[in-house]
Amino acid sequence: MAGRDEQFRVLGDRYPTISALVPRARRRLPPFAYDFMMGGTGDELGYHRNTNALAAIEIVPRYGEGLAKAAPQAKLLGQDFTMPVVIAPVGMDGAIWPGATAALTRAARDAGIPYMTGTLANGSLESVAEGHPGGTWFQLYTMPDNDHRVSLDLLARADRAGVKVLAVTLDIPLPGRRVRDMRNGIRMPFRITPKMMFQAATRPGWLRALAREGQPRFANMAPYCAAGAGKVELENFVRQAAPGNDSTWDALKRIRAAWPHTLLVKGLLHPEDARRAIKAGADGVIVSNHGGRQFDPAPAPIDVLPAIRAELGPKATILMDGGILSGLDVLKALALGADGVLAGRAFMIGLAALGPAGATHVANIFKDELRIGLAQTGAINTAGARKLALRHPGRWQPEEFTRSDAAPTRIKLKTKGTDNEIR
Repeated sequence: MAGRDEQFRVLGDRYPTISALVPRARRRLPPFAYDFMMGGTGDELGYHRNTNALAAIEIVPRYGEGLAKAAPQAKLLGQDFTMPVVIAPVGMDGAIWPGATAALTRAARDAGIPYMTGTLANGSLESVAEGHPGGTWFQLYTMPDNDHRVSLDLLARADRAGVKVLAVTLDIPLPGRRVRDMRNGIRMPFRITPKMMFQAATRPGWLRALAREGQPRFANMAPYCAAGAGKVELENFVRQAAPGNDSTWDALKRIRAAWPHTLLVKGLLHPEDARRAIKAGADGVIVSNHGGRQFDPAPAPIDVLPAIRAELGPKATILMDGGILSGLDVLKALALGADGVLAGRAFMIGLAALGPAGATHVANIFKDELRIGLAQTGAINTAGARKLALRHPGRWQPEEFTRSDAAPTRIKLKTKGTDNEIR
């Protein structure tokens, strides 16, 4: 244990923030994998909007409460965790770092936080639940084929595995146009091109991980294909199943009827949608724009969070994801009404930069930064964060969600050297 503590102390000195891990992650990943991890949809305005919105928030510190009492522990959906941070699902996580699902499972277990594994993860939901009993949550992408045969079977499998929290994702009616992936030729079924082979050959650490863990595959889909189905067969199945294409309110009602435990709805940005989810039987919502990977004009989740909290009231469970890259981002989300946050890209950056130890290092960063933030502000604990004085310039006002008849805003565009330059 002492050696492990020393390892993380050294990592903390060398890479004290998650942003400090990004350059190393870029050096260790093949460019196509780095782009897949960091990219958004379209011009990636939504991705940058997430981080910029969080950066713009100011919190007034308060002092004199005493450092010894500062504690980041939190209760989420009836369970006690070391902090209000959930490792978020990342589709095709093994294509970024081989063996990612297992590494994230261990990191969540060791850190004492939940891991929401996904339908399209590299490892099966059963393997995650076995590795992190009591702390495994599952994200469902609905699959409409054959009257939701696969969707409903995934629910039954999650229940048998001991999963107690299910999140149904609604914000993927069609895949986003992820331009970086299009340029790199990433599509299903996935084919390794000569360019990708050259890129991988220049990243020996990634290649060693690939040799050790094997090629990434959609492990959760194996029961629905022929026995011994390989990577290509699994990818063809996913492509034909069109995950998320029937993410409707009617499908949500069917899932609610079939799922006996806690149900969350993920991917909501409008207060009326949040209320509709609760009315349909959900136990809470996850305010999210899919990390800026689906719809580029979507607002930053942090900017609509206060309106959704106001709509649902103080007792509803509200989580948020999108742009969470520090413990202070967690504090800001708590101050604006979230009960907790999900972070996916941050943990993948840690894996890419440092291997399996990197995900645990990211959890340590979150915990330490949040603890210090709670002390600096006088919030002391996560409940106290709701009382902080802050300035939030990007906040959407409730009336702005119904401005369909408002006069259009006139914007003068300019192009270089003319009056049409876009800046």
